[in-house]
Order: sequence, then C-alpha cells, then structure tokens
Amino acid sequence: MPLTDTHGPTLQGTFVQLLLRGLLAGLLAGLLAGAVAYVVGEPHIDSAIAIEEAAGTDTHHTDTDAAPAAHSHGDEEALVSRDGQRVGLFLATGLAGLALGAIFASALHYGRRFTSLPGSVLALVGAGAGWVAIEAVPFFKYPANPPAVGDPETITQRTWLWLATVILGLLAVAVGIYVAKAVASQTSVAVRVGAPLLAFLVIVGIGYALLPTVNEVGADFPATLLWEFRLSSLATQATLWLALGLAFAFLTDRAVRPVRREAVAA
Repeated sequence: MPLTDTHGPTLQGTFVQLLLRGLLAGLLAGLLAGAVAYVVGEPHIDSAIAIEEAAGTDTHHTDTDAAPAAHSHGDEEALVSRDGQRVGLFLATGLAGLALGAIFASALHYGRRFTSLPGSVLALVGAGAGWVAIEAVPFFKYPANPPAVGDPETITQRTWLWLATVILGLLAVAVGIYVAKAVASQTSVAVRVGAPLLAFLVIVGIGYALLPTVNEVGADFPATLLWEFRLSSLATQATLWLALGLAFAFLTDRAVRPVRREAVAA
C-alpha cells in the first residue's frame, strides 16, 4: 500500500466506531462546557435571579393590602435549590454533549462520502460549521436572556422562532458548502472564499429580514448584566463545539496511527 494512501486519510471506521467516538468526545465537551458555564455564567444568573426576586418582593408589598391571603404563596421555596441547580448543570451539559456527539458522529459518517478531507480536519470543519449554523446564526437574531427577562406567555413562540433560526443556519451553511464546491476549481482565492461567504450571508440576511423581532428586555434591566450573560452563554456554546471538534479529531488521529504504522512497515 503506498504511503500517500495513509497520509491524512479520510474519516475511517464503521458507524458504530464513529458513534462511540462521538459519544466520548461529546461527553468530554459537555462536561467542559458545564465547567465554563459554572465559572462565567452562574454569577450572572445569580444576579438576574436577585433582580427578579427584588421585583417580586416589591410587587408583593404593593399588593399586600389588596390581597392579604396571598401572602403564603410568595414565601414558597423553590422546588430545586440553587446548589441543586448547579449540580444539575453538569448533568444537563453532559447529557447534551452525549446527544450532540451522537448526532455529530452520524453527520460525519454521512458527510465523509462527499469529501476527501482527512478525518481530523473533517471533524474540526464539521464542528465549526455546526457552531455557526446551530449557535451563531440563532444567537445574533435571538440572543439568550437571563432569568427575569422575557414574557412566560411567549415562550412557545420564542422556542419556535429559535428553531426557525436553527433551520435557517443549517440551510445557509449547506448553501455555502454547495457554492464552495461549485467554485473549487476557480484559480482566484477571492472567488473561492468570497462566493460561499456571500451566499451564506445572503441566505442569513433574507431569513433575518423575514423573521419577526423579539425584544422583551425591560428598560430597567441592567444592560451590562444582560450582555455579560449573553457573552457567557456564547462562550459556553463555543467551548462545547470547539471541544467536541478537537476531541473527535484527537480520537480520530489515535485510531489511524496503527494503520499508518502498518503501512510504513509494509
């Protein structure tokens, strides 16, 4: 077997092998993302909860004379304490990482038929494309909000709108990849880079223009806290996808080393 066949091979392995690789990479990425969320996100959530509780206390005192019988409802403790929620954070991100890793491995298993990229490179490119489609595109249209922001009655509408932006992101990335393959034979680097980027931006721009704007942030909510929370949310998701891509790429390289050694020996 020639060495060129094993230098930078395409993604190798059965679907089950890739799935196990994705689950492990996803679990590691989820726990790491949970650690980032705990360090940079939890303080902002605590601050937002304090604002929400302060507003609720003010409302309670205002309504005390009108509705004295409702006093006991305002003093009910949360079903899950903040310490319990912090522990649950790692459980949630770990499970989310497992699910994402399985989906990621399945997507790479399907996508490797259409590319000659080395397996580790494909993992990194796939993670970057996934972050752009599933996190970046929705974030810049409907950024995450902390507790005390948002009308509970519109949560279903906002969920569907977020799902629409995820579909928009996937569509935009798919169109960008299609255009990139179409202009791959062009000698101009500007065309090879600019054409898929322009196609992506056009699709996203049209989608943003068609989707309604949602702004439920109260005028009295601290702008600094809002954007610090949103940036911490973005950092958590970026960590999840970056760690997923790097872990999957590392495990892929580890898997092909025995094949390379056998090829060199032959």
